[in-house]
Amino acid sequence: MKTGLFSSARRDLSLEGFLDYAGELGVQMVELGCGEEAGTNMCNPRQLLTDDAAYSSFQEALKRNNLEVSALSCHGNPISPNKEQAVKSDKLMRDAVLLAEKMGLKTIVCFSGCPGGDEHSKYINWVTVSWPMDYPLVYKWQWEEVLVPYWKDFTAFAAEHGIEHIALELHPGQMCYNPETVKRLRADVGSDLIGVNLDFSHLLWQRMDPILVIRELKGMIYHMHAKDIGFDKQRVKETGLICRTYYNRPTERSWNFRIIGYGHDLGWWRDVFAELRRVGYEYVASIEFECELTSADYGCRMALKNLKDCILSDDVDSPLAWRNHVDRMQKMRDEIYNIGK
Repeated sequence: MKTGLFSSARRDLSLEGFLDYAGELGVQMVELGCGEEAGTNMCNPRQLLTDDAAYSSFQEALKRNNLEVSALSCHGNPISPNKEQAVKSDKLMRDAVLLAEKMGLKTIVCFSGCPGGDEHSKYINWVTVSWPMDYPLVYKWQWEEVLVPYWKDFTAFAAEHGIEHIALELHPGQMCYNPETVKRLRADVGSDLIGVNLDFSHLLWQRMDPILVIRELKGMIYHMHAKDIGFDKQRVKETGLICRTYYNRPTERSWNFRIIGYGHDLGWWRDVFAELRRVGYEYVASIEFECELTSADYGCRMALKNLKDCILSDDVDSPLAWRNHVDRMQKMRDEIYNIGK
């Protein structure tokens, strides 16, 4: 598995400045934010699609820093009840697809989005309960009339332009926020382009078991955010995990995002990365920085140090690998005892 860095960690830098920073830091891949949430100040797909000089400078910066792009991240809400926002998000997502096509990149990262409660809504409505009975009716309308039709159209567009992996980030507040919802969308849309950007901080916040989630999503994990979460046990007992206090008041929250190793110890994370390898995920662990304990620079450096202590980056299919040794021994045993003949 390769180490990566999500550009949102250093929004203060230009695109080339970020690539030089990532190269100096020592990661192998970069994830470039270019959607509604990350903005386009650093990576502007429309500019890179139309400005040959800007695109050449971008490619040269990647090359001189020995970097690959793991994904273009276009987080937004293309099914927002705010039509202006929905159109903006959708356009940015489609521009990301077109830029990925130009780059020969096969993966984008985004949210599933969340609509309003009906066609007249002004604000999004995230349904989390099954009673009163208004909620199931709202949810049915959201899913069948808005979510599935949008993603059928978008996956068709993405496929036409060479995208193979749409990695949906499972996040509360989105229609797809856990394994059950993303698997349902994948089935209802009928496209294996739909998969997951696995960010354990969002799953831990919902009290899911990472190992069980990894097993449930085997074959659907297309990208990963390396980010931790820390809980204030006293506040969890007092207020629970539904936390409406904003992130700029971290001491009043029941949980906060952390860099890897500062929410759960590295032994815990090694178990997680071991399970990822067991299900065949070997792509990237992309550091996302949203931790109030440190500066961005120090936090990224500590996150990378801890990440390197946890991931296995050798060739699991090497002739010297244990699993291949076991396969050879089994073959010898079968030949000796004429098993299967």
